[in-house]
Order: sequence, then C-alpha cells, then structure tokens
Amino acid sequence: MDRIQTYFSGGAIDRMSALRKDAQSLQRLLEQPSTYLLPVSQGEVLVRDGKPALLGFADISIATHQQIPTLEQLVYLGRISDLDLFAFNTRSTSSFSVPQDCKFLSGRELMGSVDNASASLLAYARGILNWHDTHMFCGHCGAPNCSTEGGFVMKCSACSQRSFPRLDPAIIVLVAHENRCLLGRQANWPEQRFSTIAGFAEPGENLEDAVRREVLEETNVRVGSCNYLASQPWPFPSALMVGFHAEGLSTDIKLNDAELIEAGWFSREDLRSSSIVLPPRQSIAFELIAAWHDQCSDIRLGELPASAEFNAPSA
Repeated sequence: MDRIQTYFSGGAIDRMSALRKDAQSLQRLLEQPSTYLLPVSQGEVLVRDGKPALLGFADISIATHQQIPTLEQLVYLGRISDLDLFAFNTRSTSSFSVPQDCKFLSGRELMGSVDNASASLLAYARGILNWHDTHMFCGHCGAPNCSTEGGFVMKCSACSQRSFPRLDPAIIVLVAHENRCLLGRQANWPEQRFSTIAGFAEPGENLEDAVRREVLEETNVRVGSCNYLASQPWPFPSALMVGFHAEGLSTDIKLNDAELIEAGWFSREDLRSSSIVLPPRQSIAFELIAAWHDQCSDIRLGELPASAEFNAPSA
C-alpha cells in the first residue's frame, strides 16, 4: 500500500526544541533580520498569496502601532532553512492592523486553499496558541500562568505548577467486511454525505480498544483486527486523528447512540457513484477510504472528479 501523506502534517520546519530552555538565545533571535513572526487572531492564521504571512519586525511595528511583542508573548516555532519563526497572538497587543494583501483564515478555510507544507506550519501555530488561550490560568490553584521555555510550558505564577501542550487523541477507522466498507452520516450533514467512524480515546484505553468501542457504540458492528495506517493533526482545535483499517466481524447495523443518524455498507462502486458524497480530500477520512478502495481497483479514487464536498471540521 502506498504511504499516506495527510494534510496538516509534514512540513520542513525544524522545531529546534533544544533552544526552548535557552531564553538568552531566543532573545538574541529577536534581534536578527532572519527572524519572522506569524500572527494568529482568535484561532485564525495570517496568510498572503496562499502562504503563511511571515512578518519582519518592521512589519510588526507598523501593524501593531509600535507595540512589539516581548519574548514572553511569543512562541518559538522553530527554523525553516535559515529563518527563525515565532508565532504570536494579536490579542497580546492592544490593536493589530492587517497588512496589505494579507488576510486571516480559519482552520476550515485553510483546507484546499494552501499547500500541505503551509497548512502544516499554520496548523502548528494555531494549535500551540489555542493551547495558550485555554491555559491562561493554573488548573491547580487558579492563579495566572506565565509562558516559559519558548512558549511550550505554562508555569503558574503562584504555585509553580507546570502545564504542557496537550493533544486530544482520536481514532478514525474504515471498517471493511468482504467487499464493502462501513460509513456513517451525522445529523448536521447533507443527506448524501458519509464518512468513516471516529471518536476520542478515553483514559485507560489503547487505540485499538477505542476503535472497537466507538464502532460498537455508534453502529453495533463488532470489530476484529485493527491495522494502523496514518495519523493527521486536526486543529479543530487540537485533535490528533489516528487512522486505522479494521475488520468487521458482524454486519447488522443498529444506531446505539446519537452520534449518527444513518449508517450503511458501501461497495467500491458505490464510492465512485454520485449516490454518496465523500469527505473532503484533505481529510484522513478520505485517505482511509481511498486506500481501501484502491487496493482492489484499477481506478484510483483520488483521481476521479471530486464530488460536492461538505467541509465540516470533522474527520
């Protein structure tokens, strides 16, 4: 099977994690002409001509009316080629004027509008600053947190409790039985829009058990073997989708919870027809479906004309 390269992943950045604890070196980077900043505003990232809008300090000075962010207000993303990149939340300044030819895009708007490497960097910046927004106060004592170690540690100003960036692991699976695959539809999707089964892993549960539990809860289908295929960062706001193919041991469907309004078994011919609308091609859901389809078909699903896709922030 061909290697799956998922959207929002990969990219060329070296995260330079060893530098995060060296505040003096990070401060010196702020004085270098090869250092650029990537603004994020309420979860939206700044884009220019389909690429991340990397702003020099002269641009930032104009955009923020001379209010240059301090090191404590920045997150060190790492280095691409000879450029050092920081992200900052425009909320940290009293005002921010969007530079000419730039615009803020939401995570959903990024899909299909920027290339994969750009999407990876933008999702990275969006994800880490979303974590900052949701960890402004200590979860232990309630005092304000302070950003340290290049923005990758939030330290309590009172009790010194340290918090680290979090991800929400979620499984996403294409279940197959003989020559059909299992797809479901949520209530807020168009009638013909179907996708794979997905859900969050729970404490004390490995990913394979999460696959079996989620499929059983949503469709009453029992699952046997599970094979990992690929993962995808999913910045809505901070999930990591872990993708599987799995063997269906039963075929009778019963919708056991309110997650799905409809589910069914679909053949490869069904997937190529106009009877269903597949997930966005930038999603790992589509990659899982295409990988299964292409195993036993001379036609590659991803090379067919795209159907009318529904770009909801679900995988």
